[in-house]
Amino acid sequence: MNITRNNVDALNAIVTVEVAKNDYAEKVIKVLADYRKNAAIKGFRKGTVPMSLIQKQYGKAILLEEVNKLLQDNLNRYLVAEKLDILGNPLPKVTEDFNWDVEDYKFEFELGLAPEFTVDLAAKNDLVQYKIVANDKMLNDQVARIQKQYGKLIAKDTVEEGNDVSGFFTNEEKGINNRTTLSLDTFADKKTAKSFIGKKVGDVVTLKTKGLFDDDHKLMDVLAIGHDDVHGLDIEVTFTIDEVVGHELATLDQELFDKLFGPKVVTSVAELKAKIKEDAEQQFTQQADQKFLNDVTESLIATTKFDLPASFLKKWIQTAGENPMSAEEAEAEYNKSENGLRYQLIEGKVMADNNLQITFEELKDYTSNVIKKQMAQFGQMNPTDEDVQGIVARVMANQDEVKRLSEQVMSEKMLNLFKDKVKAKTKEVSYDDFIKAMYGELKH
Repeated sequence: MNITRNNVDALNAIVTVEVAKNDYAEKVIKVLADYRKNAAIKGFRKGTVPMSLIQKQYGKAILLEEVNKLLQDNLNRYLVAEKLDILGNPLPKVTEDFNWDVEDYKFEFELGLAPEFTVDLAAKNDLVQYKIVANDKMLNDQVARIQKQYGKLIAKDTVEEGNDVSGFFTNEEKGINNRTTLSLDTFADKKTAKSFIGKKVGDVVTLKTKGLFDDDHKLMDVLAIGHDDVHGLDIEVTFTIDEVVGHELATLDQELFDKLFGPKVVTSVAELKAKIKEDAEQQFTQQADQKFLNDVTESLIATTKFDLPASFLKKWIQTAGENPMSAEEAEAEYNKSENGLRYQLIEGKVMADNNLQITFEELKDYTSNVIKKQMAQFGQMNPTDEDVQGIVARVMANQDEVKRLSEQVMSEKMLNLFKDKVKAKTKEVSYDDFIKAMYGELKH
């Protein structure tokens, strides 16, 4: 068997595989002989069917099958031996007048080659790494929420200051009909909050959506509408009150502190705020890290320039799935997945350049920590090492879980690498400003 390659350009190649009779003949004869031993053909005892009849009935199908196996095995070995980094899979070139009646065959395969490029993590950019701080307003608001949550609820007929109101936001034209609960201090305008004072269960309040809240995403939540629909929304909605609840606030005493954090962990309001700040900023760090990872990803896709074998990939997409696609469907699918493919290549390059690898012990330790956190959420604060390792063993036996956890470990490694090597300015912000930055509403 002879395999040769012709590089059409830097991103496309044609591999030609020449198969001679002596490459497949012996295997075909063996398979035909096995068929003859077991063939049940009327008029012949088992094992006595003439080989000529077996050849006539099964020869062509077996030939096709064995040559195809030979092709796949040798082509795969060739790609590995030549260290060819291909995209998709080799595509056989269709020959309309291919003749299976000859003894020697020639097959051609199109290859899409991965591009060569460099990734400059230290390049100049306008990226921001956010440090989210829990400011005094957030801490005071959280303390107030705790007092409300652990206080007593009192059903009311009439709305008074400090009450919560539940009811339905409706607007027939926009198809809005959503029940929600509101604290009156969430409105941006105090006049709006005052318009509820004195209202009773069953009363209807008409509100304008524009400027109703400081954050449009609050409006998105209470109206149950999409992100694209909420910006600039300027309509009237009605709010029909169906429940009014007052609050007798919980006292900030040791009994409440112990209920929240365990005996004597927190002993004063100052310690309560410090604990809230610590817990909140730990969660904020995860959110800020995820945004930084996303921002770096988008930046690398935008600034790392390389060409792809687009025509080949579109052709490959047409045949890659269970159901063949039209050229138009493949074009749409390619456009949708192009950035994902680009980042896969960039990520692979970054991993190779920086020798990012995952060891079995790293994966095992990471899985163990994940399990301990999950157990802690269900009250198991001090599980035995034996219990944890037993669960780890079961998780690691599931290939889908191993793949998912491996991706998480690599994501952490990439994040740490980006923090170390990607130039970005650090900016301290409140959580509210961070949310605005998430949606592109806060300038750097």
